[in-house]
Amino acid sequence: METITKNTNKLIEEGINEALSYTDYNNLVQKLAVDGGTTGNEQTEAMVNYTKLGARRMKRWDKTVKITPEAIEKIKQFDQPITWLILSESWCGDAAHIIPVLNKIASLNENINIKIILRDKHDALMNEFLTNGGKAIPKLIALDSNNDVKFTYGPRPSAAAKMVNEFKEEHGQLTPEFKEDLQRWYNKDKGQTVVDDLIKALTAFIK
Repeated sequence: METITKNTNKLIEEGINEALSYTDYNNLVQKLAVDGGTTGNEQTEAMVNYTKLGARRMKRWDKTVKITPEAIEKIKQFDQPITWLILSESWCGDAAHIIPVLNKIASLNENINIKIILRDKHDALMNEFLTNGGKAIPKLIALDSNNDVKFTYGPRPSAAAKMVNEFKEEHGQLTPEFKEDLQRWYNKDKGQTVVDDLIKALTAFIK
């Protein structure tokens, strides 16, 4: 167990050293969309198209995400330094919806520092934070000032995760129709579940 812990700490440190800021990550996604590229090991036309779609979503959410005064007050009360190390890829649909909201939350409190790394370039770290055995992203690893893991979040907001799990239990796998329903959920929710989820996690961190 000690060996695993030391290895994880080393991988986290390497990730932090190589991480992008939100601005740099967003700029990368937007440039890839224009150039017809994508991040990740799977360099296919489908992934390029997903990157283009993700770039549009990120641009839209950057402009439209709103946080209520009540939520802003709770976010500003958090008074301990914390790093949100996020594993992502430009083609990930959930990441395009979620990461702009995380950035909006972090922008309200100087104690919260966002760093983003690419999953396929940090496979060993990803393997330490699997979701139900899979390399699901985005995956947020919340680290205190000593780089100790305090909580993780993702790959989906709590309500969306519940929808996905229930559908998988009943049907075995996600259908194209369900994925469209999930996109409609994101558009209707407008990032509010992410905000609520992270406020709960930060509150528990303080305690």
